[in-house]
Amino acid sequence: MTKTEIQRKQLDKLHSTIWDIACSFWGKMEPDDYKDYVLGLLFYRFLSEKVEKTVEQFLAYDEIKEYEKAWEIPEYREGLEADLITTLGYVIEPQYLFSSMVDMITVKKEGFEVEFLQKGINSLMESTMGQESQESFEGIFDDMDLTSTKLGKSIKDRNKLLAKAIVSINEIDFEHEEAHIDVLGDAYEYLIGQFAATAGKKSGAFYTPAQAGILLAKLTTVGRTKASNVFDACGGSGSLLLHVGDEVDVANYYYQELTANTFNVARMSFLLHDVEYQKMHMVNDDSLEYPAFLDVPMDVIVANPPYSQRWEASEKFLEDERFSEWGVIPPKSYADYAFTLSMLHTLKEDGTMAILLPHGVLFRGGREGEIRRKLIEKNYIDAIIGLPANAFYGTSIPVAVLVFKKNKEKRDILFIDASKDFVKEGNKNYITDESIDKIVNTFIKREDIDKYSYLADFNEIEENDFNLNIPRYVDTFEEEEPVDIDEKRIKYVELEKKSKELDDKIESFFKELGL
Repeated sequence: MTKTEIQRKQLDKLHSTIWDIACSFWGKMEPDDYKDYVLGLLFYRFLSEKVEKTVEQFLAYDEIKEYEKAWEIPEYREGLEADLITTLGYVIEPQYLFSSMVDMITVKKEGFEVEFLQKGINSLMESTMGQESQESFEGIFDDMDLTSTKLGKSIKDRNKLLAKAIVSINEIDFEHEEAHIDVLGDAYEYLIGQFAATAGKKSGAFYTPAQAGILLAKLTTVGRTKASNVFDACGGSGSLLLHVGDEVDVANYYYQELTANTFNVARMSFLLHDVEYQKMHMVNDDSLEYPAFLDVPMDVIVANPPYSQRWEASEKFLEDERFSEWGVIPPKSYADYAFTLSMLHTLKEDGTMAILLPHGVLFRGGREGEIRRKLIEKNYIDAIIGLPANAFYGTSIPVAVLVFKKNKEKRDILFIDASKDFVKEGNKNYITDESIDKIVNTFIKREDIDKYSYLADFNEIEENDFNLNIPRYVDTFEEEEPVDIDEKRIKYVELEKKSKELDDKIESFFKELGL
């Protein structure tokens, strides 16, 4: 069995297990709610196991090997606390470990109480107070309301449901020695993705399908092995930045997100993917009104902003350093270019930005047309890639990737039409690995491929009145085979003859039956 086949088998088993756990909450609450509990418990297990591994290393050469016994000795406890804060940024006391709760439920058969889990979370949060890690953890469990009646009308019902979820999550083998996947990270991404698929439009704003994220990461890291600063101003689940981290060594992740719930999901996701909290620079705020990282030059920027969203578009933005050089503010009804210009402002001269946008930004007129013309004249647009329709959560419209660079030498734009390269999976279109490889290879070679890609120079784009609609440059029209009219007429006559013969035969049967 090949490594890919092993991965697929392991993923299928993992996905089945983790979705069964999520389904235990069905009927009790909406997907938007049960997501918070399943992800929160998964995250708590991860944090607990990180503590256990760190403690094991700390006590490796001591007579006392058990965390619980060492914790009872003041000098050991002091050393353990200091080491955990330095290494992880938090402390989980022995009795509050996820494994201790599982033991309480399955071995000791003690009655599990939700209040005990809440005490564990409170203890963890208190351990970060006043520490460098406080900002990374503050409020991270706020969306997992353990007092909510959504978990059950009575305390007994809530205890039972969460005890069942804890035991189920414990059965997932995160450390399988033959695992060829990131078990914990993939379980988390799968849950987020499944939530997005079932919750529809509401979720699409925070989760980008993995394949689109991989594509953006590969496009923005061509020729790189490392990046000092990577940024997403519409951070969502954080998956786009994490995909960049899969491609190159990242020193600092910069992330901004308006929605508090999504912000917490992203922080969990970064930590679950073993991103050190010291590398996480994350802000929960409106990136258009209150941009957090204007003074940080970015090597790589990736984003999937909300499509065609309304925004303030006040004249005050003409004095804003992000927009002043353009002399025009994107229209109130479409914030697409507002997000684009805001992020582009922080891009280094040798940096690369790839952003997912609706096709309307390629051809709409008015203020957007003026901004588009200026972007082209400044030679900032490097490539435009059309992706399949119905490939994203929350929308069925086709989306395009716009790639930006500030240090281009040639005045041209590469157009790629990859809208037909997909496979159907359920009710969504899936961008394949082969399609991603083809896009990236074409992007690197900047070559013309019949009915797929075209490299247009500035003069041609100017002749098209700075309209960047992909069909203007990539002709995907397929001629139909010529129709032989005479042949069709002969077949029609033959069919008419057969039809009359059948009618006559049926009529004769009716006569015999006296009808």
